[in-house]
Amino acid sequence: MARKFGQSQKKARFFAHLFTYLFLIGLGIIIVYPLLITASSAFKDSSVVAFTLDLSGQWSLDSFRRLFSETNYLLWYKNTIIIAIAVMVIQVAVVTLAGYTYSRYRFKGRKNSLVFFLIIQMVPTMAALTAFYVLAMLLNGLDTYWFLTVLYIGGGIPMNTWLMKGYFDTIPRDLDESARIDGAGHFRIFWQIILPLARPMIAVQALWAFMAPFGDFLLAKFLLRTDEQLTLAVGLQTLVSDPQQQKVALFAAGAILTALPIVLLFFLLQKNFVSGLTSGGTKG
Repeated sequence: MARKFGQSQKKARFFAHLFTYLFLIGLGIIIVYPLLITASSAFKDSSVVAFTLDLSGQWSLDSFRRLFSETNYLLWYKNTIIIAIAVMVIQVAVVTLAGYTYSRYRFKGRKNSLVFFLIIQMVPTMAALTAFYVLAMLLNGLDTYWFLTVLYIGGGIPMNTWLMKGYFDTIPRDLDESARIDGAGHFRIFWQIILPLARPMIAVQALWAFMAPFGDFLLAKFLLRTDEQLTLAVGLQTLVSDPQQQKVALFAAGAILTALPIVLLFFLLQKNFVSGLTSGGTKG
């Protein structure tokens, strides 16, 4: 009886491992296949007219050369980087302070404002486009960086404040009480004790905020007008928007280069995802 039970357990583990590996292989194919198509299109002859996975033939950097010489790609890149850095710095600062405030303090309107954040987050961007456009006209913000940056920052605050509050709630309040007994003030408790412990979530928030302008197309397309003011998402779309003259190779080359700042920031912040949990407890 025990032998049969052991055999059934082995079979169960075998099939569990089999399905796990099959799932991971399928997921890997789904992720890698579009990347291979993009890479093969970018490094092939710039006359390619369709996205296809063709690894044969001669590869060249002609598409990248043409991307820089025939388009405003560098301007689009600069615009997006400026917006992304501004959004990351301001949004992370605001969300961190707001999340800490909602987690550690009790004040009038606290519960209602949190509920209001949730309601605001439920409104889709599409429903607010007209309001954004009218506001941009009133504030002379149409076709400008600053207005788009403000929208990105404001759009990320409600839900990310909830996430930061939830993370701060997991940090024991005993640390605050111990610090107060030792004479630490509110700012010192936040800066030297709580903030280092929240470093993993802050790193995640910074990465999300930085990625938002790179991935957004709708708002930027709606509010930006001149070619020199476009962000990467909108600028690259113009390369393939004309059915009669699609610059597929240039689009693919630009898409590959678009990922470089995000990958670099990920590796810079990667150590904080774990080290913040261990190093924060020894500070203060």
